[in-house]
Amino acid sequence: MTGSPIAEWSFPADPGAVRTARSRVREALADWGLDGTADMAVLLVSELVTNSLRYASGPIGLRMVQLGAGGLLIEVSDPLPDPPRERDAAPDDEGGRGLQLVACSARRWGTQRGKCGKTVWFELSAGG
Repeated sequence: MTGSPIAEWSFPADPGAVRTARSRVREALADWGLDGTADMAVLLVSELVTNSLRYASGPIGLRMVQLGAGGLLIEVSDPLPDPPRERDAAPDDEGGRGLQLVACSARRWGTQRGKCGKTVWFELSAGG
């Protein structure tokens, strides 16, 4: 991992993918010297991988790219072509806040369709 500005993984669509994704993100960011970004990156990756597990079947892709000035681009892909939708969660709802969290915490975020599904991406500034 050291030396390369890109890290990529693919996970099976099972609940252990969230834990493994968090671990891989934390390890890669430590290798890159971006520890200050780790907590927020891990939180947002957890939300997006969980959404993929909940709504899509098939492998989940995770890609991280170092940007200039310590910034970070993270992409989570799955085979479902439909883009996710932000919801207005009621105070007692147990779900529905993942994309709101991404939208509030990331410098920028978005979705894009691909040949084999969709990608949800976000950017973090240096230090989170």
